[in-house]
Amino acid sequence: EKGVGMFEIEYKGANAVVINTRKLRVVFDPNLEIAGGKNVPVNNDIEVVTEDRLSNVESSPKLLFNGPGEYEVGDISILGIPARRHIDAGSDVRKTTIYRITVGEVKGVVVGNVEDGLSDDQLENIGVVDFAILPVGGGGYTLDAVGATKVARQLDAKVVIPVHYRDSNLNYEVPQADLDEFLKALGAPVIEAGQKWKLKKSADLPGSLTIVKISRS
Repeated sequence: EKGVGMFEIEYKGANAVVINTRKLRVVFDPNLEIAGGKNVPVNNDIEVVTEDRLSNVESSPKLLFNGPGEYEVGDISILGIPARRHIDAGSDVRKTTIYRITVGEVKGVVVGNVEDGLSDDQLENIGVVDFAILPVGGGGYTLDAVGATKVARQLDAKVVIPVHYRDSNLNYEVPQADLDEFLKALGAPVIEAGQKWKLKKSADLPGSLTIVKISRS
């Protein structure tokens, strides 16, 4: 256990992120085939999907969380909050789930392809978070730089981890904007975390809004 810290986060492309804690590997949205990549393997890990189509059909998860509800496993607790997708904004159907994840005393939120702006209800359910993982690529498919900036400001997290932006190794269904567009729009300092953002203790969180860029691994 020594030196592991609370958790580390890896970015796999699109909305796929892996959160490793002392006890668990938690894989969010592992289906990268729809973005022209290879699916993230899920072998006896916890799989969490914001939309059913983003699960990995060949996976063998220990547990699969795929919708609203409260889940506790190992050293994490997860709250799923219903949300509307950008492409469904006209209808009342909530086809995606926002997840708040708690590891120790650190709270984060994983936001999928949601419409532009969160409701007071959603923000109340999410509560205070230390980090937010947000798609920023736009193209009518997910939040764009402006929408992601709006959501980041609403969530008021100290750390924002952008995902789902242009990547020459992935072939998105809809062209995605460069990460730079979001960096300019949010205008916060950027930490290059390399392939893993590691947090040892909550005291190591930055004091004010910071973008943490994790290289895709």
